[in-house]
Amino acid sequence: MSRVRLLPLLLLVCSSSLLLPRCDARRRLAATGAPAPPIRAVNLGGWLLTEGWILPSLFDGIPNKDLLDGTQLQFKSVTQNRYLVADQGGGAAILADRVTASGWETFKLWRINEVTFNFRVFGNQFVGVNSTGGVVATATTPGPSETFQLVRWDSDNSRVRIRAPNGLFLQAKTMESVTADYGEDTDWGDDDPSVFVTNNVGSLHGEYQICNGYGITNATQVLRNHWSTYITESDFSFIASSGLNAVRIPVGWWIASDPVPPLPFVGGSLQALDNAFSWAEKYNLGVIVDLHAAPGSQNPYEHSATRDGSQEWGTTDANIAQTVQVIEFLASRYASSPSLLAVELLNEPLVPGATLPSIMKYYQDGYDAVRRHTSTAYVIMSNRLSASATELLQFAGGFSGAVLDVHYYNLFSSDFDSLTVEQNIDFVKNNRSSDLAAVTNQNGRPLTVVGEWVAEWEVQNASMADYQRFAQVQQDVYGRATFGWAYWTLKNVNNHWSMQWMIQNGYITVGS
Repeated sequence: MSRVRLLPLLLLVCSSSLLLPRCDARRRLAATGAPAPPIRAVNLGGWLLTEGWILPSLFDGIPNKDLLDGTQLQFKSVTQNRYLVADQGGGAAILADRVTASGWETFKLWRINEVTFNFRVFGNQFVGVNSTGGVVATATTPGPSETFQLVRWDSDNSRVRIRAPNGLFLQAKTMESVTADYGEDTDWGDDDPSVFVTNNVGSLHGEYQICNGYGITNATQVLRNHWSTYITESDFSFIASSGLNAVRIPVGWWIASDPVPPLPFVGGSLQALDNAFSWAEKYNLGVIVDLHAAPGSQNPYEHSATRDGSQEWGTTDANIAQTVQVIEFLASRYASSPSLLAVELLNEPLVPGATLPSIMKYYQDGYDAVRRHTSTAYVIMSNRLSASATELLQFAGGFSGAVLDVHYYNLFSSDFDSLTVEQNIDFVKNNRSSDLAAVTNQNGRPLTVVGEWVAEWEVQNASMADYQRFAQVQQDVYGRATFGWAYWTLKNVNNHWSMQWMIQNGYITVGS
């Protein structure tokens, strides 16, 4: 779950092996050791898949931690008083003639080390230097000619110079001429055409950023320490003793290559997931293994482990097959665990990049992969973000024991910005009730689950009693979901996003 959401609602679909009446499906899963629906679950976000907003301190040891992969920079020439721009959005020269900055004037970083970068432009080309010293954005893949160093002024880190591959610095000679031919000397003054003022307009803090930011040696140390300490057996004991009976665990695709995953990712998370299953079995908890980050990234958010906000999942059959192999690995490894409740094939693919045909092909192949190893685990399929909430209903009907998962937040939309306490509560009672009813069939085909919700809102200065009422009304309404619900998330530096904090401080009491 990211702070950035396109929609407050997400549809997921899952399946078990037989078209059973709801009570029979419940009994069957109960017999495997996983809890019988309705589940009361919590997401273990920010554990085996990094989301920086959940625990920002993980990034504290990275040099130049404000210049990670995917950071979006704008450069304003101090002499021209204009922004650098990729003419036509890319495929042409770099100019210095824009009064204001938007997409064409924004450059995404690909980090090589703490001072060395590639710059990717709006059209996905990379900035480089041509044979005459001109600065252009024409390369589709970066090489030595597209590799630059950012030199920051010690007195003001927003003032930078850009050292080109030839050792000289970029300069804005005129608004129409940006070249790589300025010498070393500078006093960082406003009369120096090689000085630019940067504006950081966006950043990502996901798994790619933390691994590539630290480098493999330090990232391995930092993340293995995090994986072994952030969530422990005592947390599973707390979850069970608090009245919850399942966990949803987000993972990244590289876990299938552990202990030596493709760079920049580091190994070790698989052992932590193994531990989670052992603890779940000990405390009679169900586990939903959630492929939150797919190869190529299925959405532009940090929780998909995208390098720079690009979304490239599902564009080829090979990519889909690679993703299915990850599901095959997970299903094979955990099928024998009595705590395996579900395998989630993909989290939040985004339109239009993730096309409906590619999603349906992948879901069919992923479902088959799970079924080769288990006939009882549910197979969860996420609807595409920004698509119709009922888009996959007919498709889901072709799979046995389907479960629809909707995510409800009174956040991420201006519709909630000015709602009062009572209006938020009424929205849950009325609108969310209606939304849930629309995806709930009385015959239990499919079952429904509210897979993510949180007792947080845009209300300022709300009292503890207000939060208690907001949490309780959501439990009451989402408790009608025939498969149950899951809170986002167990731990978070933002207190109301932490179910552990909310329970320990009396804001939430989990009902039976």
